[in-house]
Amino acid sequence: MAFANSAISDIIATTIESRTKSAQDNLTNNNALLLRLKERGNVKTISGGSTILQELFYNDPATNYASSYSGYETINISPDSPISAAQFNLKHYADAVTISGPEMLANSGKEAMIELLATRVEIAEARLNNKIDIDLHGDGTGNAGKNLVGLAAMISTSPSTGTYGGIDRATWTFWRNGAYTSTGLTSAAATAANIQNSMNTVALSVVRGTDHVDLIYAGSTAYSLYLASLQAIQRITDDKLGAAGFSALKFYGGAGSADVVLGGGIGGNQTATRMDFINTKYVYFRPHKDRNFVPIGGDRQAVNQDAIVRLMGFSGALTCSGAQFNATFSTT
Repeated sequence: MAFANSAISDIIATTIESRTKSAQDNLTNNNALLLRLKERGNVKTISGGSTILQELFYNDPATNYASSYSGYETINISPDSPISAAQFNLKHYADAVTISGPEMLANSGKEAMIELLATRVEIAEARLNNKIDIDLHGDGTGNAGKNLVGLAAMISTSPSTGTYGGIDRATWTFWRNGAYTSTGLTSAAATAANIQNSMNTVALSVVRGTDHVDLIYAGSTAYSLYLASLQAIQRITDDKLGAAGFSALKFYGGAGSADVVLGGGIGGNQTATRMDFINTKYVYFRPHKDRNFVPIGGDRQAVNQDAIVRLMGFSGALTCSGAQFNATFSTT
């Protein structure tokens, strides 16, 4: 149903559209993982379809036919591994910007209306951002499987079971991330005295040549233990992440340096005792180019309500091309 006041409708649509870039930036700039992916060029929009096929960085020794040869010797041209890509489904999010008839009358001046709607759009944007951030930490099983498949699935605490990206980890061992606990490594819960040794073990377990973990996403308990383990002179922070407002320290181990970022605390969604060791080279955030914090459709108005509703939407996925290069660690 068309709304009677087209000027109001236009203001809502224009306000949402004008904040699209800001909303996109607010999502990536307020999540340390997404900010790192953005810096790497690993935030890549997709243009169509409901499924993303992510090519894998995987060398299957059983089907690796690269070989030396001489003269006219026959060269093996058999296809490589049957597993060449992981599959990730787009997930869809929306929130409503609503204004009632009485509110329109009370804010009938154009400037007042623009100010009111700008606030409503910012609130909707914040709700969407918060929900997406929560789900980026999850395993995708929430809300009947409609949530983003996030870090808890990519870096599983039970990596030898379940399916991730359409690949059965019970069958394909190469697709398993590392999973460690302090009790398993040291026979005790993590302390300031032993956490660095455990972190070295975890980081080294997922090194391949010059490839190494570059981001350690820590919950509040884990971050506090690592901070307490450092001498004052060792407390080196990351300038870029610090400038972006994140609490971030440097970790030197595991064949290279990594940024240790606080992902817990108020408004943080990382589990307090968890550390995710991430090689962001193999992680991607894939928003749909036509549904990246933009208005969805036209006006919506119930037949028995004096109000207008406009939806703001997002569709996308968090994908991975090398789950085996990541690991998780629990301080318990």
